[in-house]
Amino acid sequence: MTDILRAGLAKLCEDDSDTAALVAPRLETVVSLLEKYIAEIELFNGAYGLVSAGSREELVTRHILDSLAPLGILARALAGTEAPAIADAGSGAGLPGIPLAICLAPARASLTLIDRMGRRAGFLRNTLAILGLPGLEAEEREIEKAEGGRFDMVIFRAFRPLEPPVYRALARLLRAGGAKSSGPLLAAYKGRMDSVAGEMRALETALKAGEGPLSWEAPPCPVPFLGEERRLLLIRPGI
Repeated sequence: MTDILRAGLAKLCEDDSDTAALVAPRLETVVSLLEKYIAEIELFNGAYGLVSAGSREELVTRHILDSLAPLGILARALAGTEAPAIADAGSGAGLPGIPLAICLAPARASLTLIDRMGRRAGFLRNTLAILGLPGLEAEEREIEKAEGGRFDMVIFRAFRPLEPPVYRALARLLRAGGAKSSGPLLAAYKGRMDSVAGEMRALETALKAGEGPLSWEAPPCPVPFLGEERRLLLIRPGI
């Protein structure tokens, strides 16, 4: 497991200088914390159904490295924002929030993991206590009922389709102004570009007057050892 994790991190650093700036100087710390996190997932996955993975290698590739693939893109989007506040909506097992928090530690980012299921929130709280990361907390709450206006960025992975009610629930979590470099930002982990474009066309068509059109882009974020297209959908609601 350590070999594929180290090789994947090395590849991400090689491909993106901002990822390298965050990870390379702290590589041993990052690997140690990620291994502790992976061990917790493996310990509780059978009982809680946290992730779908048939092996450790699949867990590392499809979940840990997938979560970290857009690290450099996110770091650039947050550039100029001092101690940015980030929410991981529908966090589940803490993906992508926990791997990102481990690597974003030098940026002094605070990250709130929001999940509505009590047992998963309990897993998150237990895992955070073991990792001992500052600025990282778990919140047991439905996204629609979470306090709004608190975050510079809201990230989400393996979440519900981005239909108007979901979009509005996520956008209301952002605070006015948001990340200085880009304004408040939604960041969604997605697959093929044609699917992303279709989803955004449908969303903009369904939004009410005054809610769109939206400013968005979907840069590629390839995952080491995973031969599948990955994109990070960045949406600026213009709050």
